[in-house]
Amino acid sequence: MTVIEYSSQLTLTVRSAVAPMLGEPRISGPLCSQLVAGDVVKVLEHRGDWVHVRGADAYDGWMHTGYLSLSSGNEDTWRLSLGTVVREPNGRERALPLCARITPTAEIISGEAIDAGEIASRFPLAALAIAQTASSRYAGASYMWGGVTPWGCDCSGFVQRVFQLHGIALPRDAWQQALHGEAVSEHTTEVHAPADLLFFSDRDDRRVTHVGVSLGDGRMVHSGLARGGVVIEHLGTDDAYVARLRAQCVAVRRVIS
Repeated sequence: MTVIEYSSQLTLTVRSAVAPMLGEPRISGPLCSQLVAGDVVKVLEHRGDWVHVRGADAYDGWMHTGYLSLSSGNEDTWRLSLGTVVREPNGRERALPLCARITPTAEIISGEAIDAGEIASRFPLAALAIAQTASSRYAGASYMWGGVTPWGCDCSGFVQRVFQLHGIALPRDAWQQALHGEAVSEHTTEVHAPADLLFFSDRDDRRVTHVGVSLGDGRMVHSGLARGGVVIEHLGTDDAYVARLRAQCVAVRRVIS
C-alpha cells in the first residue's frame, strides 16, 4: 500500500465513483459538492485523514483521504463513463456515473463509455446539442443538495456537468454561473434560445439562488427541489410553481451562441 505525503499542492485523483466535498473536515460536515472518479484536485491543507482541496473549477472543500489516490497526470486521456458498470483488476465490480473517468485497467461490464478523443464529436460545442444533453442525460435524477450526477444533483451541479460535457467550463454555484455569458433578458416569458441559462432568486436582495437551462419554445429543464429533481417546465403555464419561477427570474444569459 502506497503511503502518501499530503503536502501542499500535491495533485490527487478521486478513486471512488462519487466522493463528497464537505464544508468541514468531518464526515458529518455540510455537503458542498461532489466529485466523481477521475476528477483531479490539488491539496491546500492536510489535517489527519482530511485534506482541504481545490478542484479544476477552483471550488474548495474538505475530502477524506479514503476517497483519493495519487494522480497519474493523464486522467484526461481516460475513457469517459456515460453510465457504466466496470470490473477492476482485483475483480471488484462497481457502477460509475455520467462524467466519471474509467481507469485504463478497468473492464466495462455494461453501459456505455467513450474514448477521450471522441468526447468533442459526441458532445459538440453547439447550443442544440447542449439542450439535448440537459433534457436527456439527467432525466429522472432526484434533487440532492451538492450533487452533480444523475444519481442526484442540485440545480447548479446539473448545469455545470452538462456544459462540461460540451467543453464549456462553468463555476460550481448558480450565482457564479450568472456572471458568465451575455445578458439576454430578465423574463422567462420572452423567447430564449436553447442552452440559454435562466437565473432565479427567492431573496429580497435578488442574489441568484437557482438556475435552469432553456430548451427553446418556452421550455426549461432544471433540478428543482419543489419538483423533487430534474424536470422540464413549460414556462407559460398557469401552474403555481411555474408562476412563482416567472416572478423570481432575475436574468437570462447566453453562454454559447
